[in-house]
Amino acid sequence: MINKLKLLVVFLFLVGFVKAQNTPFYSEIQQFKKEDSIHFPPKHAILFLGSSSFRKWQDVQKYFPGYTIINRGFGGSTIPDAMRYLNEIVYPYEPKQVLIYEGDNDLASSDMITADSVLNRFEKLFSLIRKHLPNTSIAFVSIKPSPSREKLMPEMQEANSMIKDFLSHQKNAAFIDVYHAMLNKDGTPDKSLFIADELHMNDQGYHIWQRIIQPYLLKK
Repeated sequence: MINKLKLLVVFLFLVGFVKAQNTPFYSEIQQFKKEDSIHFPPKHAILFLGSSSFRKWQDVQKYFPGYTIINRGFGGSTIPDAMRYLNEIVYPYEPKQVLIYEGDNDLASSDMITADSVLNRFEKLFSLIRKHLPNTSIAFVSIKPSPSREKLMPEMQEANSMIKDFLSHQKNAAFIDVYHAMLNKDGTPDKSLFIADELHMNDQGYHIWQRIIQPYLLKK
């Protein structure tokens, strides 16, 4: 009986381990937690939560001297991925402000995901953060117009517009429009702002983000 119980415990442990390993971006989140265990970030900082456009901004702190930034961009995450890991990479830091860059990969993941889908997902994410951190300011950085995803631009614009409208009715919240500053005069994406994959930005692109984002960052 004891041996059977031991086998059951081992089996359940292995099932749980395999399930965790198969959870999207599990290893990246574990790396964040490992870093936190060595040196926990200061509380009440500004948290960047989002996908690879934030993840690749590895020197983001240098762009915003005078502000304390925690960068928790990971993988090619979607809004549901961000919601999945709130307990691990948002709530523990008790940030005074959360900047969110998501929605880009949501639209690219499936033709079934529409602007309405992105809005509904974002509203859920916003509600979860606001419920747990009622005094935290929340800002959404608009979905950017990547050349490699030019066909999705109508949906991007619609999603941006809907989220902007939603946030205009919320307290302590903001919509940060980087979309229009990344277009050519003819309305096409400015390819000079992107690296070779035409999805992720180069330094010039991030400097545009810096200029637009900085006025929204909380000083105190």
